[in-house]
Amino acid sequence: MNPIFRKRISRRSILRGAGAALALPFLDSMVPALNANEALEKPPLRNAFLFMPNGVNPKNFTPPGDGEKFELTPMLQPLVNVKDDIMLLENLWNEQTSGRNGHWPKVPAFLSGGFVVRTSGRDMDTGGVSVDQLLASTIGQGTPLPSFELGVDEAYTGVDNIGGGFTRIYGSHIAWRDPHTPVPKEIIPQLAFDRLFRTGPAAPVVSGFSTAHPAVAKSLARDDISVLDLVLEDAHAMRNRVGMNDRAKIDEYLESVRAVERRIENSLKPQKRWINESGYDVKRPGAGIPDKHIEHVQLMLDIMILAFWTDTTRVGTFMFGNAQTGRNFSFIDGVNGSFHGLSHHRNEEDKLIQYEKIGTWHMAQLAYVIEKMRSLKEADGTLLDHSLVMFGSTLKDGNKHDNHDLPIIMAGRGNGILTPGRRVRYKKDTPLCNLYLTLLQKQGIERKTFGDSNGTLDRLA
Repeated sequence: MNPIFRKRISRRSILRGAGAALALPFLDSMVPALNANEALEKPPLRNAFLFMPNGVNPKNFTPPGDGEKFELTPMLQPLVNVKDDIMLLENLWNEQTSGRNGHWPKVPAFLSGGFVVRTSGRDMDTGGVSVDQLLASTIGQGTPLPSFELGVDEAYTGVDNIGGGFTRIYGSHIAWRDPHTPVPKEIIPQLAFDRLFRTGPAAPVVSGFSTAHPAVAKSLARDDISVLDLVLEDAHAMRNRVGMNDRAKIDEYLESVRAVERRIENSLKPQKRWINESGYDVKRPGAGIPDKHIEHVQLMLDIMILAFWTDTTRVGTFMFGNAQTGRNFSFIDGVNGSFHGLSHHRNEEDKLIQYEKIGTWHMAQLAYVIEKMRSLKEADGTLLDHSLVMFGSTLKDGNKHDNHDLPIIMAGRGNGILTPGRRVRYKKDTPLCNLYLTLLQKQGIERKTFGDSNGTLDRLA
């Protein structure tokens, strides 16, 4: 299903039809042909970051003992068939989230480690770009989609005044293009699938603002300017005249337009791509969101894997839920309530059991990803061998909002970056950003620091 075509349309032609191109299926001829000389000789490294809200039951998550060998605790039992493919990293944390609200500032700090400014939404500041977007700005330039953001919960709006006056937008995104701009995630399977091979349905209209704006028409005679640049001034003026919820929608729309432009630009560059000859059978999902949560989650995970398999992107994020997600998990036997509600278990045995069952269900979804990626043979190994998969939460115990010793699991071998089948215990309160700095450097991105890092991590390989 790789987009390998024989003919290409010039950038000028694309821009002349920019208003329509955003509302039409992505044209095959927008992508240059790939031939044997333009194909990669070995599989590229893929990066997946999976986020689970609300923490875990620490008593039944962290294995006892100090050695690198470990036995699976009750919560980790779903990983029994992939134990040799995972690595537990312990005693990592995000110091900048200490003493803050229990949820909202922790979520954007998950992949950035930044200090998240308290705001009602007008002046959002997460303190840094997320590691996935830093990867996207470098290795992502060789694929049609620099990065791929997926989830299952709609983005929140409004302010949590009870929780300290933080905008709920913070809790809806782990991917941040810069400290002020979240990258929108797709939650509808069909639309996510279509993004891999086309632009999808018509571009949205936000408060009367659309690609039919008069400024866009001027681009018909230009081939050296971004569509977004043409309307940015008016968009900023509009932001100052609307409410906070509409400002968030405008920001999301503008970022969506920019994402389409980046995809067009990347498609026109003669970058080398990896081609898997065998297929990965994922049928185009039906419209809307599946009724069953497990079907929704696994469809989105399948689509992310498909994006890696077709080399449409090498950087992906998936959110199992937003901060304080109120999703009811009563479909799990023995559970009667929401994830967030049960995370405040107050050490009551009945609630602890239900809280742990929800966490264990998420471990099963991680196992689903690992087994799928391991089953896909690629060159001299598997897709999993050529990937780094990180799973984690911004809390250890949801009841305490504890940000020490975060539950972090790595999977895959990352083209030799990881040697799984172990647990590694680092010094207490080692910055989680040390992991990100290490992964960046291992992928050729020369940085001395990232977030609040104070060094790199050893013992990964």
